[in-house]
Amino acid sequence: MVYGVGGNPSDKRKGKSFEERVQSWRERGYTAHFMTGIAWGEYQDYFTGEWDGKWHLDEGQVERGGDTIWHGRMVPYIVPTANYLKYIKEMHVKRVIDAGIDAIYMEEPEFWARAGYSEAFKREWQAYYGFPWRPQHESPENTYLSNKLKYQLYYNALKDVFTYAKEYGKSKGMDIRCYVPTHSLVNYSQWQIVSPEASLASLDVVDGYIAQVWTGTAREPNYFNGKEKERVFETAFLEYGSMESMTAPTGRKMFFLTDPIEDWPRDWVDYKNNYEATFTAQLLYPQIADYEVMPWPDRIYEGLYRVSKDSEEKAKIPRHYSTQMQVMINTLNHMPLSENTVSGSHGISVLMANSLMFQRFPTHDGYEDPQLANFYGQALPFLKRGVPVKTVHLENVSYKETLKDTRVLLMTYSNMKPMSAEGHRYLAQWVKKGGILVYSGRDEDPYQTVTEWWNSDGNTYQRPSDHLFEQLGIPAGAATGEYTYGKGTVHIFRNDPKEYVLKKGGDQQFIQVVKDLYERNSANSLIFKNQLYLERGPYDIAAVLDENDDAAAFTIDGPVIDLYDPALPVLARKVVQPGRQALLYNLSRVVTPSTPQVLASASRIYEEDITGNSYAFVCRSPLHTTNVMRVLLPTEPRQFAVVDPEGNPVSDVRTSWDASSHTYFLQFENHPDGMHVKLDW
Repeated sequence: MVYGVGGNPSDKRKGKSFEERVQSWRERGYTAHFMTGIAWGEYQDYFTGEWDGKWHLDEGQVERGGDTIWHGRMVPYIVPTANYLKYIKEMHVKRVIDAGIDAIYMEEPEFWARAGYSEAFKREWQAYYGFPWRPQHESPENTYLSNKLKYQLYYNALKDVFTYAKEYGKSKGMDIRCYVPTHSLVNYSQWQIVSPEASLASLDVVDGYIAQVWTGTAREPNYFNGKEKERVFETAFLEYGSMESMTAPTGRKMFFLTDPIEDWPRDWVDYKNNYEATFTAQLLYPQIADYEVMPWPDRIYEGLYRVSKDSEEKAKIPRHYSTQMQVMINTLNHMPLSENTVSGSHGISVLMANSLMFQRFPTHDGYEDPQLANFYGQALPFLKRGVPVKTVHLENVSYKETLKDTRVLLMTYSNMKPMSAEGHRYLAQWVKKGGILVYSGRDEDPYQTVTEWWNSDGNTYQRPSDHLFEQLGIPAGAATGEYTYGKGTVHIFRNDPKEYVLKKGGDQQFIQVVKDLYERNSANSLIFKNQLYLERGPYDIAAVLDENDDAAAFTIDGPVIDLYDPALPVLARKVVQPGRQALLYNLSRVVTPSTPQVLASASRIYEEDITGNSYAFVCRSPLHTTNVMRVLLPTEPRQFAVVDPEGNPVSDVRTSWDASSHTYFLQFENHPDGMHVKLDW
């Protein structure tokens, strides 16, 4: 995936043009795609007037105090004006398609919630609303209007750019695919950024997404049981889940991003532990098997980071971590789709809406939602008890697949508002057929009274929930309690969900009521435990949760290969402690166990050749990294040979035979042009 027409600084120093960079990858056998930012990028020629003779720095996103929000030097976050989009199409998209690239990724359509004060934004406001701009800090309504416009601007921007890309490609006989790499709705809401998110799935010019979830997003602290802290695995699990559920009903393509480091400088131990957490979280979605791996490989292999938390010494990636990372990434080549499900009680979902992003900044009338606690207050009480809770997007409830597997739907309007009345009709139909809806909310936040569909154009509902309740045969402002509608049940709590997690033990009643509702008229209990486990082809994937009444370790019986250990040991059993995760190759589930094969490797395998008594292959991986592999063979080899790309025998090879698993371990230095391995028995 070649980034940016202008590239990054390391490319420029080498003097390579965009077309030369693309060709250099093609010569290595890669298919080249293109990615660039839609809200920021190396577009200095636009801002300084080189493109059209006019200065455009006034189109940056601006805070209340007049400061531009910068992504880099002379790289502001952008208000996507029509002129800017014309520049993107003419100077970037056209050139990329002319270079023969047929897949374009426009990443991170981001408008900061704290922005909205530039002259460019004021002009867009007047054009969209038909009345003069209003400062968002002056009222909740202004904030809501401002963020709705930010949302719409990037929706329109991507529609415009992708429409052009597809039409221009068609004129050249090419089928251009267009993707949006984007953070999750969970993360953008928590980081106070506005983006089109789920609405893009309705655009026929959007072919899919990359779920940009990694340590940097997943380590954002949240509250549970009265304590604010990082919960990287749990947050990643909810982030990936919100991305999967955003597109699952629409059938759009979804890639999961996985990144072994993050933007913020930390230490290598921190990166490794959190990479395992996010990597495990993504694998627990067995209906996704496409991934973006190793973004920014130069910073992974060449970046200098602290060797440990308490050390000031900086070094390049340790060999043990690069080896482990490459084992993990190459495992994804073989990660199958699976109909298996994560262990635990299924059917509890949390409702989300794009308007989660609209109420985050600034604070009005003293109403706080610390660290998105109204969302996590519904999800973490169950996830932390080993329930694989899902998310559901209000924008998708018209698709029959959306609520198909949901038994209990948790929702609130304390942190979001319905952008149309339509969703309520679908929710009411779902309840009428037997669904269970649990609504938590005091309905007192300052956004309840913004001018919106529920209180305008003939509607006079005081709160959006009043309209929902009317559809369900429940009186407006109904008190705490249980209500029946058709075959279904509605339970109302007059608490904002944040109250379940901001105080220790604050979720007890909430948990008990949901448990009782879940188990009513059903033979299935709502099981609480301290782990999530999935069998996916030959792989065992497990995460053991901490902050749980059950502090026991989780044991997986072998024999298994531990893929998070760069020594690739064969274990009779794997014991996973609370707060840790595991990815294992279960040797009892090898596909075609009579066939010699590489089961795990820190390289990619090519040109396999099997005879009656030999197995040969070529393995490729980056320079200055160590390859490890575990190879399944019918018997211990009597000899082996490792030959480098120039045909020279390699003598520095470590090997060992594990008779119990019939696997041979090899370790030697990698090479991108391919090391030739031959095993004879």
